[in-house]
Amino acid sequence: MIDPRILRDDPDRVRAAQAKRRLSDDVVDTALAADAARRQAIADFEAKRSEQKASGALVARAQGEEKQALLAQVKELAAGVKEAEAARAAAEAAWDEAMKAIPNLADEAAPAGLEDDYTVIEQVGTPREFDFEPRDHVELGQLLGAFDLERGAKVSGSRFYFLTGVGAQLQLALVNMAMDQARAAGFVQTAAPSLVRPRAMEGTGFLGQAADDVYRIEGEDLYLVGTSEVPMAAFHSDEILDSAALPLRYAAFSPCFRKEAGSHGKDTRGIWRVHWFDKVEMFVYTTLEESYAEHQRLLAWEKEFLDKLELCYRVIDTAAGDLGLSAARKFDCEAWIPTRNGWGELTSTSNCTEFQARRLDVRTRVEGQTTPVATLNGTLTAVTRAIVAILETHQNADGSVTLPVALRPYMGGLEVLKPVHLGG
Repeated sequence: MIDPRILRDDPDRVRAAQAKRRLSDDVVDTALAADAARRQAIADFEAKRSEQKASGALVARAQGEEKQALLAQVKELAAGVKEAEAARAAAEAAWDEAMKAIPNLADEAAPAGLEDDYTVIEQVGTPREFDFEPRDHVELGQLLGAFDLERGAKVSGSRFYFLTGVGAQLQLALVNMAMDQARAAGFVQTAAPSLVRPRAMEGTGFLGQAADDVYRIEGEDLYLVGTSEVPMAAFHSDEILDSAALPLRYAAFSPCFRKEAGSHGKDTRGIWRVHWFDKVEMFVYTTLEESYAEHQRLLAWEKEFLDKLELCYRVIDTAAGDLGLSAARKFDCEAWIPTRNGWGELTSTSNCTEFQARRLDVRTRVEGQTTPVATLNGTLTAVTRAIVAILETHQNADGSVTLPVALRPYMGGLEVLKPVHLGG
């Protein structure tokens, strides 16, 4: 959640941030009212408890009828204290709910507006021009025996698939290449759980505006994660981190699960928008002051990986209204997908400042005082989308695909993926 002091001391800043996201500022007034009610409830409780303690001290010194009268008064005060304590608890809960309804404050540098109001920071490379009619990744995958969509749907339903043959090889190659790059950059390699408790989901903001896209395990207090950002953000929950050890950088592999709610009829063909995919996610704990430079470093590592895949891509500064609940700023790397004749997001990196750390109580100690850390995340590779971009970008007229040089050692030295099925 945001720093409560900002809400109290500068509510207009919060209102401006809401406007930048194209959201109502009603949540600001609701939170301010809840804060006032909470403070009053605390004061009422403390006053009644103090009166109860004072009366209790008088009982110890009283005798006879006076003592009996005081005991009756103490009993009545105890009931009032209990009632005040319940009112305080309710006010605290209302305050907490009101604060959690406020998204992170968008960075001043983030573009204002909605999904289409992004700004392009740079473009790397130029879209490939073909002297033949390029095939889409579905046709290429069938020719290469790289995945099986029909059996994926038969076994698990729509938007599921089997990666087979070179498709499975590509998955492992991309994960291993991403992990090697991350390790070389000083990240701790991690295999993260894909099932988490509600606190991890709520702490990262995924039970807010993204709740409809989350799978919940019925009958158990567990959720399937849509990104390993979730378990990694909760990894150090309720801890005070050594400031000398910051930044703490993790590269986490995990399967990811998303309902893709609201995407009915969108990108239904192939393995671009699916319910399950594997991903390597970078996650960092650092100080708020250092988080802005760290965000640029995460973007540079993402670009390095895409350069190794020899893709044409662009970097966009995501508009405030398209940010997740927790993000203050987000950069997306979008690759040129030939048969889409357009750009598609391959990676993204977000600076969540102190928002998640406040919810999950991850702190560090600075000059004797504890303060929330900042958290950042960045996709190094989302496997299925990377496969789509590789197949379509590096395809040849005969349906074969020339592999990027950097990926070949992870494919056992294979240079070209050749069709195994006859096709047009």
